[in-house]
Amino acid sequence: MKHTDIIEVLTDREYVGKEVTVCGWVRTARDSKNMAFIELNDGTCLKHIQLVIDKETFAKPLAEFTKLGSSLKVTGTVVPSAVAQDGGVEINVTDLALLGACPEDYPLQKKRTSLDTLRTMPHLRVRTNTFNAVFRVRSVLATAIHEYFQARHYVYVNTPIITGSDCEGAGEMFTVTTHSFEDAANYKSADEFYADDFFGKSAGLSVSGQLEGEVAAMAFGKIYTFGPSFRAENSNTTKHVAEFWHVEPEVAFAELPDIIEIAEDMIKSITKAVMERCPAELEFFEKFFEPGLREKLQHVIDSEFEVLDYTKAIEILESAPVEFKFPVSWGCDLQTEHERYITEEVFKKPVFVINYPKEIKSFYMKQNPDGKTVAATDLLVPGIGEIIGCSEREADYNKLLEAMRVRNMNEDDYKDYIDLRKFGSVPHSGFGLGFERMLMYVTGVQNIRDVILFPRTVGSIR
Repeated sequence: MKHTDIIEVLTDREYVGKEVTVCGWVRTARDSKNMAFIELNDGTCLKHIQLVIDKETFAKPLAEFTKLGSSLKVTGTVVPSAVAQDGGVEINVTDLALLGACPEDYPLQKKRTSLDTLRTMPHLRVRTNTFNAVFRVRSVLATAIHEYFQARHYVYVNTPIITGSDCEGAGEMFTVTTHSFEDAANYKSADEFYADDFFGKSAGLSVSGQLEGEVAAMAFGKIYTFGPSFRAENSNTTKHVAEFWHVEPEVAFAELPDIIEIAEDMIKSITKAVMERCPAELEFFEKFFEPGLREKLQHVIDSEFEVLDYTKAIEILESAPVEFKFPVSWGCDLQTEHERYITEEVFKKPVFVINYPKEIKSFYMKQNPDGKTVAATDLLVPGIGEIIGCSEREADYNKLLEAMRVRNMNEDDYKDYIDLRKFGSVPHSGFGLGFERMLMYVTGVQNIRDVILFPRTVGSIR
């Protein structure tokens, strides 16, 4: 049906004095003796538009139009707001049409509903101000990521969602099969079971597009992927979901310092884009979720990120005047409490920790000359901890094979990947950015379940 987006009416002064038709959902309604007021939102912006109804001239009964959650088609004249101090507008209504009625037991009433409760109704929570703002920022952030790479000659590639190899080698993959539960009894072994499956071998949902991304980088030089990843990790935390979105550039002829420079520049660029394009949303998040949010984001843009050797990080943590829940020693994997101490208490800005022990990192990372560490880095940010995992990839054929054999990995599953080291191998690097974690950082929202449309977590899917 023909109508005008509410954001256009609110932002374009050309509409003042003109008749418009808008559509949307009732967010609030109030009634007085002579007048009625409805706040309408159509999802095109965070702000609602006020509908003003003169009850003396409006012939229709109003009860059916004022129920929260109902959808309306509204015709009226745009006029300057009688109360707004910011030059806002409202609509003097001449006609209302009910598009979709809403009963009295609509769950989203005027009182503020907790995020925990809203997670039980993902199909409705997107109509609240919080999720209107979250997903508007999510859209802008995704666009900014594509713009960043496209402007710098990266090729956008789509890597497989179904894969026969585990990129991380951690065994936390979801299995993909056409067999039913009852079929398993007909086979003597797992090998036999999968040999008779759709692909003739075991398959799973991808935990990362990196391995296939490296293949593309060996042809196109600079590529990036942006798509879903799946991890069957039994982690019921505020930072983990089983299905998340992953940004993964791979760059040929790039060593670790080069990819660190790219990662820092990208973070600053996309953060700046959100600050420029989402001022109303950031104001909302600063008011209700994280005081000082905009100052924090501006500090990220203005700061030179710290680069800290893992060994030095351990020394800082060991001498810290605090008692950590997880003990610290050289060789341990840094926990969130360690990462936040480094970023929030010591450097007060984002930090790249580099040169991790090879035993706690993946097989594909370039081995350093010391024989103990790899050319890997994690970008740690205040308030979140790790937000990017990054490394120079091992380009040496023999060293890659050695790392795989130490881990007892099946070389046949990675034949194509290994072959890259035989045919014109080059130094190359890449990183993975957890898109939802970045979204948490720029909004101040503390739980990853609240920045993804339908979160998939341990024991929960709908």
